[in-house]
Amino acid sequence: MHESADRHPRGLYTLFFTEMWERLSYYGMRGLLVLFMVDTTQHGGLGLSDEVATAIYGLYTAGVYLSALPGGWLADRLLGGQRAVWWGGCLIAAGHFTLAVPRTPSFFLGLILVVLGTGLLKPNISTLVGQLYPEGGARRDAGFTLFYMGINLGAAIGPLVCSLLGEKFNWHYGFAAAGIGMVIGLIQYRLTRHNLGDAGLIAPNRPKSAGPIWLGVVLALGLVAASAALVWTGVIALDPVWLVQRSTAVIVGLAVAYFGWALFFARLESAEKKRLVVILILFLAAALFWSGYEQAGSSLNLFADRYTERTILGFEIPAGWFQSLPAVFVIVFAPVVAALWLRMSRHGRNPSLVVKLAWGLLLLAGGFLVLVVGSQRALAHGKVWPTWLIFTYLLHVFGELLLSPVGLSSVTKLAPARLAGQMMGVWFLAASLGNLLAGLLAGGISGAQAGAMPIRFLQVAVGTGAAGLILLACARPVRRLMGGVN
Repeated sequence: MHESADRHPRGLYTLFFTEMWERLSYYGMRGLLVLFMVDTTQHGGLGLSDEVATAIYGLYTAGVYLSALPGGWLADRLLGGQRAVWWGGCLIAAGHFTLAVPRTPSFFLGLILVVLGTGLLKPNISTLVGQLYPEGGARRDAGFTLFYMGINLGAAIGPLVCSLLGEKFNWHYGFAAAGIGMVIGLIQYRLTRHNLGDAGLIAPNRPKSAGPIWLGVVLALGLVAASAALVWTGVIALDPVWLVQRSTAVIVGLAVAYFGWALFFARLESAEKKRLVVILILFLAAALFWSGYEQAGSSLNLFADRYTERTILGFEIPAGWFQSLPAVFVIVFAPVVAALWLRMSRHGRNPSLVVKLAWGLLLLAGGFLVLVVGSQRALAHGKVWPTWLIFTYLLHVFGELLLSPVGLSSVTKLAPARLAGQMMGVWFLAASLGNLLAGLLAGGISGAQAGAMPIRFLQVAVGTGAAGLILLACARPVRRLMGGVN
């Protein structure tokens, strides 16, 4: 399939709309999740406490990131990228429609299906985008920029649709709408899949005999299904808060073990070890950042629902609509930030990696300082204007634009060549750890502990702000460890 040098491959538009509809379904459902879990059973919710609901939310979002690791491995060894995206989308749609069934066991089964499906689709659709541009270069960068806009377009629209249906009519209508969105994406993908050509058609590392791997996959899925059945039937009693705490400890232990092995037993050269230390700093900064940023769907969503004045001209805005703000801000400001970096680079003033990370954390802390004041006013005088949340999200998005794309790019540059794939796994591990911490932190600033909201928001602000200041102080020595990598 021939494409002119100044045009994007037609396959990009196939992947753009597939990812747009998938993100629409994901963020649409995510905007409902905690609100549905804490709503009373009389109103169709699960009647869970805030602490338990936000812990489940943390486990779910952490699972989405962790599942990307086996999802990418399955595509490389068995399925190929194209089939991984298709079957991942099918699992996601099945998960959303299962969530639409008004039964508690169906709810948890639906979450598991969405996690497994997202793990298949999310990492592999990005890989397919890269494979459409084998020549690399500026055209590839522009292609990823367009693809990134598709992600945020879906993330902006999803909460508007799903929250309106879920909050105003029936929670399960919102979940069903997310499923319909994914089905539309699948239909579009199937009809235009030929535009992808040979990209991701064959698994690049498929062994001669795939039988043992398939057997392992079946056994792993069987173990997940059996464990879920034992929990649902009450044979095994699990406390979500306890599970989040233990999962956090396990991930921290895995990270310590991996970095210890890589530094002392992987036979890396001195320069590689120094860059690995920088990746460790990236890991810690990313985990801290996501522990605050990913409270958008939990504590900040509850703040919108309970403490924010949402009635305009007689219409009460669904609380989940605020979940669209980060995506809208990314669409508006990402090109501005990218242009700013180019301009500063031309004048030799482009900030170093560590400075960008530090300011990302400081902006996140600034957003929570806004909420400290907003929550104090809400507790003292009642519901506050939406401007408190809007400004918080704006600061958080500026922090994301400083930390997330820069960190991802830097990991690919700093990683030792033979550990490159593992380093991307470490990046996903940091996001997973951050989401677990977000679930724990969110449970302590709402519900029965609502009076402590300002203090808890302040603790998050102080923790992330102090980390940002430490990074600023260490910017020069860390830059020397990078060995010329920018």
